Amino acid sequence: MAPGGQQADLDSRTLVEVRIPASAAQISAVRVVAADLAARQDFDLDAVSDLRMAVDEACATLVPLAAAGATLSCRFLANTAAVEVVVQVTVDDPGAKVPQNTFGWRVLTTLADDVTVLDGEAGTLGIGLSLRRERMDG
Repeated sequence: MAPGGQQADLDSRTLVEVRIPASAAQISAVRVVAADLAARQDFDLDAVSDLRMAVDEACATLVPLAAAGATLSCRFLANTAAVEVVVQVTVDDPGAKVPQNTFGWRVLTTLADDVTVLDGEAGTLGIGLSLRRERMDG
């Protein structure tokens, strides 16, 4: 164990948040950040690609649900063990739901180790996902 124990793990985490207009044309910027963070944590090329595609799919799922003029927020927490991502948008429709019966949802749940719908917190919808290193080593 490194000096400082758990604190050493906390210090090795990278937190990045990207905010873009909720538009399909802007999603490529988030894909680039996802791939770069995974690569910097020394994930293999397949995992980098999986994370990039999963983040793309999460963003593409939420953009059509976003309120006019809304911002898409994508928060990444990365370390050498995993990359965790939370993607959120503000919605006008209080009954809006993240569709989970689509091909895109199937792709997302196949690419990521964990996928969670984050529902309705102060008029927002979101998707949380993670990709763990243990999947690559196993």
